[in-house]
Order: sequence, then C-alpha cells, then structure tokens
Amino acid sequence: MLLGWIWTVFLLLSLVFSFFSKEPVSLSSAIAQGAQSGITLGISLAGSVCLWCGVGRVLERAGISDALARLFRPVLGRLFPDMDTDPALAGHLSGNFCANLLGLGNAATPMGIRAAQALARGDTATDQLCRLVVLNTASIQLIPTTVAAVRAAQGCATPFDILPAVWTASFCSAGAGLAAAWILGKLWPR
Repeated sequence: MLLGWIWTVFLLLSLVFSFFSKEPVSLSSAIAQGAQSGITLGISLAGSVCLWCGVGRVLERAGISDALARLFRPVLGRLFPDMDTDPALAGHLSGNFCANLLGLGNAATPMGIRAAQALARGDTATDQLCRLVVLNTASIQLIPTTVAAVRAAQGCATPFDILPAVWTASFCSAGAGLAAAWILGKLWPR
C-alpha cells in the first residue's frame, strides 16, 4: 500500500516537473522506453528463473536435498535445533540455504516458505523462525546468479566482477542480522 503511494507521488512529481520544464514529450518518451526495458528484462530473466526453480525441484525429488541437509547439519543444526527431529524441515532449510548460496532467491522462496511453516508455532514468531527470516533477508550468496543474469541482460561484459562486494555484503549483513536476532532474543525471552 505504501509503495503504491510512493510511486504515485513520484509519477505526479515527474508530471509537474515535466510541465514546468516545457519537455512533456521527453517524459512520455521516457515512460514508453522504461516500460519496454522492463518487459525486455522480465522476459530475459524468466528463462533463468524457470530453469533454476526446476533444478531446485529436481534436486528435492532426487533426494539431493537430503544429502545437502546432512552436509549442512553441523552449521544449520546449531541455528535451527528443530532440524534434528524433523527431516522434512532439514530438507527445506538446506535447500533454501543452498539456493541462497547460489543467488537463486526465486528458487529459494518456496523452500523457505515451507521451512517457515514448519517452524511456526501458532501466531508467535519463534527465535528459529526469526533466524530464518534474517538469513533469507541477508541472503548469503557465493555465486550471485540472478544479479549476474541481470547484468548480462543489460550488456555487461563481466557480470561476475561484483563477487568480492557481494561476498562482503552478504557475510556482513548475515552476521549483523544473526547478532541482532540473538541479542533481541535474550532481551525479550518468552
């Protein structure tokens, strides 16, 4: 709702400034060009999103998610103790974590939703659910495939040259988010 109001204000300001600058033709041209660029980018990303969502589903059905759950159990088991008693939760969490590591936010979303549903306790957000939300928001990425696909679609010759910045931002935001979740969990115990 708020975002709709923000976009409406931006649109109205654009119209006002266009009117006073005596350049309404350039505004209409920019609107048409922006709409065309948005559609082109959306179509170019659709193939990548479909591919990786399908790969995620195949990995889940082939049992590779279970193997990944065993691989990541030492790390994720400390953050999500319920993994030890719920193998389905372990598969969803590890699949979500792996998809985020590969920068596949769209493929990570369905597994993250299933993991969040398994971690939910009524209408109260548990500490584990809060940690899941923090990790998904921070999205630790080793290979930012979606961002690289956007950069490549826009004509970038080296779409992966952003790796050091992505790694630094990912680990810093995840660390800060987990620290904040831990501190707030201690300040307001149930």
